[in-house]
Amino acid sequence: MSEKVVLVDKFDNEIGIMEKMEVHQKGLLHRAISVFIFNSYGQMLIQRRALEKYHSPGKWSNAACTHPRLNEAPIEAAKRRLKEEMGMTTKINFGFKFIYKADLDQKLIEHELDHVFMGFSNDIPEYNAKEVCDFKYVSKGDLENDLEKNPNSYSAWFKLCYKKAFKSVNKLENQKLDVH
Repeated sequence: MSEKVVLVDKFDNEIGIMEKMEVHQKGLLHRAISVFIFNSYGQMLIQRRALEKYHSPGKWSNAACTHPRLNEAPIEAAKRRLKEEMGMTTKINFGFKFIYKADLDQKLIEHELDHVFMGFSNDIPEYNAKEVCDFKYVSKGDLENDLEKNPNSYSAWFKLCYKKAFKSVNKLENQKLDVH
């Protein structure tokens, strides 16, 4: 069964649907979600993408990401994918959205309007080995040091938005959200 993604304009208005691989071959703008999870120490949960992924295999990235299905709200897609990839359920909140375009491996182009969600958890993930091959909680300083030394070890979208995720999580922490 081929997976479809929702095509959008720069204002996030739906303009159609198309098969996922075709969208990535043509570099068309489509809707996506990214989930960032932080623990009570302010560390970010990152995952290493499974080596079998169709793009960016083995790269470190945020806790979960996907494309919302047709008629699926971005927050519902975020909750679904966090559970599917990391085996985690926690309260998440919308953080921000951004558009980016990046050339990937396999001659694919990622052009996404990415809805970014934030959550808090001290849980140890029980990840899906078909999606993830490793994970760790990292401090901002350790992450930035590793990104400087090993930039090619991280996904394109992660490198573009992790700093804003750290800023956004500080705003959410001030709202006294629960950490599970």
